Amino acid sequence: MEWAQILVIILSIFLALFLLLAIILTALLIKLTRQIKSVTGSAQRTAENVEKAVAGFTNITSPVYLARMFSKQLKKFKSK
Repeated sequence: MEWAQILVIILSIFLALFLLLAIILTALLIKLTRQIKSVTGSAQRTAENVEKAVAGFTNITSPVYLARMFSKQLKKFKSK
C-alpha cells in the first residue's frame, strides 16, 4: 500500500466519524429546541395567568381603596 492510499483511508474514517457525530448532534439540537419551545410556552401561560390575577386583584382593591379614602375624608369632615 502506498502512503496516499493510507492517507485516503484515514481521512475517510475521520470523515465518517465526523458525519456520525454531526447527525447525533443535530438530533440532540432538535430535541433541545423542542424542550426550549415547551418551556417558553409554559412560561408564557404562567405570565398570562399572573397578569390576569393581578388585573383581578387591582379591580377588587381599587374600589376598596377609594372607599377607605372616602371614609377617612368623611370622618375628617364630620369631626370639623
